[in-house]
Amino acid sequence: MLKAIDKSFRLKQEYLKSAKLSFAERVLYLTIVLTPLWWLLGIQPLFYPAVVMCLLALSFDFDKPIREPLPICAWAWLAMSLAMLVTTLIGLSSLGFELVKVASSLVTFFKGYFLIFACLALPFWNKIDSRIITRAIAWMAIGYLVVICFQLILLVAGIEIGVFYPPLARLTPGNKLSLMVRFSASLKPFFGILLPRSSLYMGDPPIPGICGLLSFFICLSEPNSRLRNLALAGSLTALIISQSRLAYVCFVISIVTNASFKSFIIRQVYLWFIASTALVCSLWEWTLSDLISKPLEIFNQARQASSTDREFVVRKTLEAWQESPWLGWGISQGTANWHTYKIQLGSFSTYAAVLYLHGIFGFIFFIVALTTTLGSFWKFAVEGNQLCQKAISSLVALYIFIQGLPLSWISVYIWFFFIWLGAVLSETQINYQSNFKRIW
Repeated sequence: MLKAIDKSFRLKQEYLKSAKLSFAERVLYLTIVLTPLWWLLGIQPLFYPAVVMCLLALSFDFDKPIREPLPICAWAWLAMSLAMLVTTLIGLSSLGFELVKVASSLVTFFKGYFLIFACLALPFWNKIDSRIITRAIAWMAIGYLVVICFQLILLVAGIEIGVFYPPLARLTPGNKLSLMVRFSASLKPFFGILLPRSSLYMGDPPIPGICGLLSFFICLSEPNSRLRNLALAGSLTALIISQSRLAYVCFVISIVTNASFKSFIIRQVYLWFIASTALVCSLWEWTLSDLISKPLEIFNQARQASSTDREFVVRKTLEAWQESPWLGWGISQGTANWHTYKIQLGSFSTYAAVLYLHGIFGFIFFIVALTTTLGSFWKFAVEGNQLCQKAISSLVALYIFIQGLPLSWISVYIWFFFIWLGAVLSETQINYQSNFKRIW
């Protein structure tokens, strides 16, 4: 393994020297590869948005939106972030604009939907090669593998290293739980069996699951076979150790979605599966809910307490939304009292959280942003572009996964994915336009 890493590192250096990286590419490359450093310093939530937005500001001028128009999905995420800002200001006004709440809301704004917009827009106004981003993510995924192996060694040896807050983390407004540095994995029950679980560099164990899933599909395009295999191993290891049931299901769905673009047989299987499902339901007089209730029950039994907690909080969140359905509450102003715990409303499902915080007004913008992002890659994916096919598969998985966690919270951890999406979309549109001009 050490020889493979050493050879891959040398190849990486040769590749980067020949590529003549732009300033933006160098900054993004180092930012992604040095992810563990930002984690140890406690600056992740502010550092990633700062890097992306500084690069965007340096490359911006008023003529660029005219000469190089952004795709509709980027404008949709900008509209969603503005809708979030409007409803947040309305919510803050009801509390008298408390300084702590204002600072926390600004941080949430810049590391949430506005960060997604900035990541998608940046490759259109800068030279950012998707291969450079892929190579950086591959090394980041190998970092997952190294850290997990280290944590498992500590777990087997019975060595516990206490958690701590980095000094710089104290400067970040809002909840600092996600800034806590944990070196050790822990044993958690999964289907009644104690298995290792870790949150890696993230604030919650399920987040490494979606990070591993997204990096897996990105790293499939890494040209160096040895580096690719190590990166895929790191991605899968992060997915497995997260113990995220939803991420496991999303991974299977994304694999099938990606295969459906390439195989006529898979598409026929879909049709036969739907027909067989309808036949079974009609013969046994089952409803669709009856058919999925048993698998759902097994899914929930993996960690019954977690499923019950989430279901309770989501239900209370939707009940609170109904009190202010059109513009929402702007900021979280209530908690769900579960046993001895108080859990903030909107803490889990993104869809419920958007309704609760931003109402139907914000939810419409959110759905448009999701739909246009998926649609931006659809035409090219159907025409056989493999990167766009991977993008579609990853987005489908992400849209399902955010039913379990708020996108505005986890976007700072998956920012690399949106940079990659923007780079792929920019390259695809440039190639399409050049081919169109050549034909005419």
